[in-house]
Amino acid sequence: MVALIRHRTDAFFTGLGRFGLLLGSAFSGTAHLRLYYRNLTEQFVRVGIDSLPIVALASAFTGAVAAVQSIYQLEGSFYLPKTAVGSFVTTSVILELGALIAAFILAGRVGARIAAELGTMRVTEQIDALEAMGLNSASYLVLPRILAGVLMFPLIYVVACTVGIGMGLIVGEATGVISTQTFIDGARLLFRPYDVFFGVVKSLAFGFAITSVSCYYGYYTSGGAEGVGRSTTQATVMSCVFVLLADYVLAVIML
Repeated sequence: MVALIRHRTDAFFTGLGRFGLLLGSAFSGTAHLRLYYRNLTEQFVRVGIDSLPIVALASAFTGAVAAVQSIYQLEGSFYLPKTAVGSFVTTSVILELGALIAAFILAGRVGARIAAELGTMRVTEQIDALEAMGLNSASYLVLPRILAGVLMFPLIYVVACTVGIGMGLIVGEATGVISTQTFIDGARLLFRPYDVFFGVVKSLAFGFAITSVSCYYGYYTSGGAEGVGRSTTQATVMSCVFVLLADYVLAVIML
């Protein structure tokens, strides 16, 4: 038992050290970022633009369900005003659901793809070939993906919030329980600009966590095709874990 704990502890700190070295090597090449411009723009599209449809779909259903649940709570209460539906949907989407639902989707879609891409390049020795050509492989492969995640996730968050709140409004109007104006009045009642700032900060942290963790597992893949599958699974799971951890830490610090 003691040997197992010691082994797990050594593995944890070894992984933490390799993660730090990978980030250090990746960000040491920021002076040559212009050389990676094509790769960077490609990652902006893959991480951000290509993710918008599935994020919008998930956000629409999230906003719709939040509205239905709010209306259900409203019907069982004699003292809650109808504006509570707009207040609940807007606040929950901006503070939590908009960023968190998008993060889980990106962890599965973007995180798994990044780990599979880098893992395949590692086991087929393409990364070794880049190093042999004199390129900093970490800067060339890891840095554009992390920058794309950090810079594009706030855009994805804004889209998720807009679609989620809009769908909540539509569902409220469609049920006939509350009008559009009542929903908007409720949304404005508890709206605070700081909540949007908090959501954007969360989206930046989530974007960094998902892309950096996925790059780490993909970059250090070993064991052939089986290793690629293992790295992909680990990247997805650990990305979700770090997203939840960051979500809690930021809530404690900023709220």
